Amino acid sequence: MSLEQVALPAVARIAYLTADVVVDALPQPPSTSAFAKKYNSLVRTSTHQPKVVSSPFGADAGPTILRNTANLISFTAVASSQLLTRLVLHLGEISSLPIVLNLAVQDDLSDVLLLRAGVPFFLLSTSAQQAHDNALLAARLARLEKKAVVHAFYSDGVAESLDEIHEEKIHPFLLSGKRPSPTNGHVTNGVNGHANGHPTNGHAVAVDSQDVTDLFKAYEASALHTLSLIRRPLRAISSRGTSEPHTVIFTFGREELPEVDGISIVSVNLANPLPHSRILNAIPATTTRVVVLEQVYRWHSKWTPLYLEVVSALQQRSSEEDLVVQAGILGGSGQVHAPDVLKLIQKSIASPTSRLVLGTIPSATSTTGALPHVPKHEAAYTKILSHLFNDHLEISNSPDLVASQGEIATTPEYALGRVRGQLDSRRELINAVQELLQEGEFDADLHSLLSKWVLAKDDPVKGKSLSEAIVQNIESTTVAHPAAQRILALQNFFPPRSRWIIGSDVWSYDLGSSGLHHAIASGLDINILIIDTIPYSSRNTVDPHRRKHDVGLYAMNHGDVFVASVAVFSSYSQVLQAIVEADRFKGPSVVLAYLPYLTEDATALDILKETKLAVDSGYWPLYRWDPSKEKAGQEPFSLDSDAVKNDLKQFLDRQNHLSQLVRSKPQMAADLVSSLGETVKEARKRRAQEAYNSLISSLDAPPLLILYASDGGAAEKKAKRFANRATARGLSTTIATLDSYTLETLGQEEHVVFVTSTAGQGEPPQNGRTFFKSLNAAALRGDQILTKVRFSVFAMGDSHYWPRPEDAHYYNKPGKDLDARLEKLGAERISPLGLGDDQDADGSETGYKLWEPLVWKALRVDSVEVTEAEPEPITNEHIKAASGYLRGTIAEGLEDASTGALAASDTQLTKFHGIYQQDDRDIREEREAQGVEPAFSFMIRVRMPGGVCTSRQWLQMDQISDEHGSGTFKITTRATFQFHGVIKRHLKPAIQDINRVLLDTLAACGDVNRNVICSAIPTLSKLHRQVYQFSKEVSEHLIPRTTAYHEIWLDKKLVAGDALKDFEPLYGEFYLPRKFKVAVAVPPTNDVDVFANDLGFIAIIGPDGELQGFNVTIGGGMGVTHGNKKTYPRVGSLIGFCTPEQGKYVAEKVMLVQRDHGNRADRKNARLKYTIDRLGLDIYKAEVEKLLGYSLQPVRPFTFDRNIDDFGWHTGEDGKHHFTMFIENGRIQDEPGREFKAGLREIAKVHKGTFRLTANQHLLVSDIPDEELPKIKALLSQYKLDQYLPVLVDKVEKICEENGLRNDSIVMRMTGCPNGCARPYVAEIAFVGKAPGNYAMLLGGGYYGQRLNKIYRESVTEPEILAILRPMIKRYALERHDGEHFGDWTIRAGYISANTEGRLWYEGAGGEGVNKEGFVAT
Repeated sequence: MSLEQVALPAVARIAYLTADVVVDALPQPPSTSAFAKKYNSLVRTSTHQPKVVSSPFGADAGPTILRNTANLISFTAVASSQLLTRLVLHLGEISSLPIVLNLAVQDDLSDVLLLRAGVPFFLLSTSAQQAHDNALLAARLARLEKKAVVHAFYSDGVAESLDEIHEEKIHPFLLSGKRPSPTNGHVTNGVNGHANGHPTNGHAVAVDSQDVTDLFKAYEASALHTLSLIRRPLRAISSRGTSEPHTVIFTFGREELPEVDGISIVSVNLANPLPHSRILNAIPATTTRVVVLEQVYRWHSKWTPLYLEVVSALQQRSSEEDLVVQAGILGGSGQVHAPDVLKLIQKSIASPTSRLVLGTIPSATSTTGALPHVPKHEAAYTKILSHLFNDHLEISNSPDLVASQGEIATTPEYALGRVRGQLDSRRELINAVQELLQEGEFDADLHSLLSKWVLAKDDPVKGKSLSEAIVQNIESTTVAHPAAQRILALQNFFPPRSRWIIGSDVWSYDLGSSGLHHAIASGLDINILIIDTIPYSSRNTVDPHRRKHDVGLYAMNHGDVFVASVAVFSSYSQVLQAIVEADRFKGPSVVLAYLPYLTEDATALDILKETKLAVDSGYWPLYRWDPSKEKAGQEPFSLDSDAVKNDLKQFLDRQNHLSQLVRSKPQMAADLVSSLGETVKEARKRRAQEAYNSLISSLDAPPLLILYASDGGAAEKKAKRFANRATARGLSTTIATLDSYTLETLGQEEHVVFVTSTAGQGEPPQNGRTFFKSLNAAALRGDQILTKVRFSVFAMGDSHYWPRPEDAHYYNKPGKDLDARLEKLGAERISPLGLGDDQDADGSETGYKLWEPLVWKALRVDSVEVTEAEPEPITNEHIKAASGYLRGTIAEGLEDASTGALAASDTQLTKFHGIYQQDDRDIREEREAQGVEPAFSFMIRVRMPGGVCTSRQWLQMDQISDEHGSGTFKITTRATFQFHGVIKRHLKPAIQDINRVLLDTLAACGDVNRNVICSAIPTLSKLHRQVYQFSKEVSEHLIPRTTAYHEIWLDKKLVAGDALKDFEPLYGEFYLPRKFKVAVAVPPTNDVDVFANDLGFIAIIGPDGELQGFNVTIGGGMGVTHGNKKTYPRVGSLIGFCTPEQGKYVAEKVMLVQRDHGNRADRKNARLKYTIDRLGLDIYKAEVEKLLGYSLQPVRPFTFDRNIDDFGWHTGEDGKHHFTMFIENGRIQDEPGREFKAGLREIAKVHKGTFRLTANQHLLVSDIPDEELPKIKALLSQYKLDQYLPVLVDKVEKICEENGLRNDSIVMRMTGCPNGCARPYVAEIAFVGKAPGNYAMLLGGGYYGQRLNKIYRESVTEPEILAILRPMIKRYALERHDGEHFGDWTIRAGYISANTEGRLWYEGAGGEGVNKEGFVAT
């Protein structure tokens, strides 16, 4: 029995029986995993059943490992350079998790040693029994220490018997507690084993670092416990041979060296941690020479790992004599005898600097392996290519290239480089031909041949014959021109080539790492054939977390790529057409080819069946996308699947035209999709009869006109509800806005009801201002034009919005004025004025319930019995559910050129796509007077997790603002970009431009998780990379999965057949009750105001500077409705600690509990903060942990000391520079002396780093290398971007300077948005706009955002702000304690009381004691 049949199954068995999750990396097809064979047998025989996950060949296994958090994870794989190189990128996260990486090697440790520096423990097993024992040791070590262990073992060799531990003993072994580590080293050290600090062998033992000592003690403790189970020694270092040698040979790898007199052989089995003291223990005082032999054949550095460790250890020895240390390669030692060892020593003496070799070194061909296997079924496509293109076909990543150029030759990046070089050479050939043509003095025949070739150079037949004639002519005649010699040198590039890169669907999992993105974005004339082999019937058996990207959709998003989806077993002719069109297309082409099979044993009939299932179901649609047709005015997209065409027609008919009716009338849904059958015809007749009866009855009903004026929609809803109730009482009702009626028209009405809200300083709403102007003018003239009118008015307002006595008349002023003016113009009041007050218990509903019955009595319908239930009002929840996963009728609305707006329901849905509809209020009245609709435009917000963008992306944003927007753009408080003034026909081009630079707008707004923000922290480069990556992972995990976004904005309609069956795995059809915001903060800076977010992650950094995890805070939110005491701000509550790997799942579960328990009846009370206060924090936390399946760890200590941006220059740990600039309100625009937009555009043109947007709406020019620094500084100075402060901040700073506070910071925020976008409610001083020039003033917030402030003054003007602050700041400067911040001082000084809870925000508002608003001294 070979070792491969013993060691590998033995390790697989231990991995399976010890782990909770097993991740197995699959080998290259058609080979099958030897580990998987053992797992499959254990499934039937073992009582322990871990979760087994397969990582496909060529895929990055790191994310799969990290995704499956557990008490112990086992990763099993046959080591390869491709697999391990990708794994290196994830070692920072893997190293701190309980993971065992069991890696089978053959005869070379070069690849596995790449991992050594990144993991705490690295074990090597050279025999099957040792592999079994070390696998047990590694499992216990990883589980107890919560750290990664690499266990490398040899998978071939001599057969041997194996003593395996019974399954029932393994679980108790893993779970037993820690034992103290041995002090004499008998378990793990086969040398002398003396502890650190005691002299051994004549050397002073090296003092090992504390980290190495702790890790080694942990190893020894686990090894001791393993010894008690297996009764076999486990040695980190073992020594044999002469006790007083002149030469010590250290070996790392499998060796069978004979013992030779005077030589000691030291085998190293623990490569990490490897204490220097243990190395010195193994070198007796008699030693004069040390040889280090390692089994590394492809190590690319000069010095090998163990050699460096030995040299480092020897530098600490105290002996006066110098040792000669030499490195060498340990080959196969099966045929090594004593004379061979002596020859090695003699060579080391004769040539001390040469690299030594002992044993047989495998040939280069054996180390690189055989040529990659090409599955036989792929010939179905490769034969088509050969048939179509014959001898001018070139497979740019052909497996045949591996023998001469290595494994990398099959990758897209390598193939792309080859193609680029070939195209450059051919371009040089064409230039040489044209240059020679311009030279008139040479043979006429050659001139004719060259001219013909230029015209036919892309014709495979003509081009080839002409090129042969050209070469023959030049060689037979003497042409002195240099261009002729270049033509001969480049003659191989005469024939045109059809260049193809062929790969598997593995490339689809990571478009960046696979190199596929680079090929698609290259713009080169290259064709890519991607063969997808996953059968339709097996589509759900793959890892659900490894989401395969839709390469077709991704490629089409570039706009300049030909894309086709084909299946040779479905439509041979479509395959031919697609491949020919791909070759003809000048630019990148991607052909997605379906070839479903699990093994090469699959028959053609099996493949045919699977293909039919996939194509007919829409799982694999057949289509072609040719962007060149679009330029010619033709349709670029061709759907070739007959089955999908039929489904698509039905889907579009149903979804686009009847979806709203289906949702509102569920009982008719079956009829609506049945091609207008008899039942539908009957329903039409019945509705027609009902409409006729309604018309007849209305002829006898008294008419009632209902006019409303509303800005926010509350008054409009009241008016529509009143209209429904009036209709139910038999009245013939008409409803309209105030401005839609003139006084003359109104004078012809008999009964009129008015409903109006209050805007600004007692002003009428926008859609009623024209009517009010006419009304006031007529009243001044004393006209009596409404004598026929009988009216009633219901007014809506807030009695506390203007709390000062002199402002009390603003309360419900529009309604009161309307009531008085109507009476003055001769109208008769039929019921008293109704007043709705937001301060009442039920808001305006309290006054409405008193007013409405009086109107019914006046109209003599109060005795009418209403039997029909009132129709349920349409809410956002209805709109979301009926939208078809955010589609609505947005696509149709974009095509409607008759208006610049979208339908009202669609404007709620476009928010989920990052778009708000707006109009220009300044010219609203002017346009209404002209009889045209408002000047509608749209705001677009970008989703950019973490707030980091490249220079290319910045330039694209700048260009979008000019080409599609208002010429400026804005940095928002969610650290992303926002555009204003985008008209409807520019929406799609703008969003396509955003997507073109790998950004999007999906979920930038709406009832979903919004843009995830994280701290900018310019000085902590490594940490920022980690939290930025974490922010992106959370954002991607919580992103809506609907395909509506790509269909509507990127014209990718139903490219993936699954779009016909769209779904939202996290959100469902109702999505969330309200928006959901996530922030990631890094103490001591709280620049993201983490407590102001629905969900916050506070990074916890260990003593070693590494990210340990996050404290989790939930329930923050700043949104407040003025005067509505049911709404209040709230700071987040800490609920526990999670690891970085757990973070996105914690975010998911927190969001899901809010999804299921949030208030969907009242959007003003729908945020997470209200859900937590309603349920209780403990109950909410318990629900989250119930979904997680585990409890969060206790909160860990942290400290915040500020929540502002640090302006100016900073240098990061990596030596790169960062400049933080102040940008008022985040507006990127050019003003006299403030050319932000132009300056930043010029910086982006030369800047090779990134831009970081902050949550305070400022900007960092980041990652500036030393060589770029002078240029960036010059541009900052040229455009004055390094010296600008806002006017108000400047004024406050002058007050601070006057009082000696120049170097002290006060957190102050001003905003016109009560929704808390700028997070004013956690600032020390805040001003929230209520009307132009009028603000609510708030005091007492925490300096670093940990405490809410409170309202100090309900209404102040800007001059009053400065008048209040001047004496307050002066007093602060005189009375403050050391280190006391302004917000804390205002509480101690008695200006305001401390806020302890969001629900108590209104208590103590208006100030304290003598500082209370309206206080009069007596």
